[in-house]
Amino acid sequence: MKKLILGIGMLLPVAGSAQEPYAWRDSLVFHTFSIAALDPRTGELGVAVTTRVACVGNGVPWVRKGIGAVATQASTRTEYGTELLDALARGEAPDAALKRLLAADSAFQSRQIGVSGADGRSAPHSGTRNNAWAGGRAGKNYVTQGNILVGPEVLDAVARSFEASEGQPFHLADRLIAAIAAGHALGGDKRHGNRQSAAVVVADPRPGMSRRTDGQTVNINVCEHADPVGELRRIYDAASQTLGYRTLQTYSGGDVWQLKVMLNALGFYKKGETLARGTDANSYTTETVAAVDAFRTSEKLGTPQVGGSPAGLVDAETVEKLWAALERAGKASDVRRLLLDAVAVRR
Repeated sequence: MKKLILGIGMLLPVAGSAQEPYAWRDSLVFHTFSIAALDPRTGELGVAVTTRVACVGNGVPWVRKGIGAVATQASTRTEYGTELLDALARGEAPDAALKRLLAADSAFQSRQIGVSGADGRSAPHSGTRNNAWAGGRAGKNYVTQGNILVGPEVLDAVARSFEASEGQPFHLADRLIAAIAAGHALGGDKRHGNRQSAAVVVADPRPGMSRRTDGQTVNINVCEHADPVGELRRIYDAASQTLGYRTLQTYSGGDVWQLKVMLNALGFYKKGETLARGTDANSYTTETVAAVDAFRTSEKLGTPQVGGSPAGLVDAETVEKLWAALERAGKASDVRRLLLDAVAVRR
């Protein structure tokens, strides 16, 4: 059942796979924090999670297109993933399904679970036997939960980030990674010196968004990394070819088209013209290079004429300056909407 979806290290969460760490042995414990959520605009459902235990994506996240998303953690019982999604598919409310299943579980006080349904309803559970700080909160279209955290500020940051991106021109996976990163930045899992992992899984019910029958578009499982949340973001941006994932000079690709749209909005490229995505839309033309250099000059960045930088250099600093300029011009949100389809992940 192991299948690469977006690249190296991105695997289906399958218990008992060859990737399972020896340290799991007879128990499966993921003290961690996560978010399970719905994007009502697209119908996408997903889970993002990180922890200081290897291969969190193999056990915690469970997603079913058009039905729901589940994070089962702490003393992890993976069966909750399928059981809760089956209950939601039958029309049971998240809180009712969670209460019913927990009532039959003698170890329910050692469990932590979040479930989010396709109708926007969600429910969390945090047993009293979870270690250190533990808790959960349900909001509009999401539920976030965690244990062995530095404190409640971690989940507060996750919630604030996700709520702030509601209705904004970002894909669900992008929003989930940003939310987990916000919690991680405030300390996240309080343990230090242990192996770290992170994962994000998203299923999209819309026709044509996935070649898979289960609708899965994103499944990134960073099984072990010194900075798993940063690596989660790097892989996602590289897979979606989001502008900034690489340094541009004279390349061809979807990020070149994004660059042209941004420069056009700022008046540096084909000023006054409406761009059409034709045959050379992804080509880094001499006209594009000139527009980049003009922008960099306006921002007092190095160019071939000033500072000796390569012609048409678009590095991380240039991308940051482009977005800042668009924000100042009040055009950032409109440009993000124009580019939303260009950065969609379809597999």
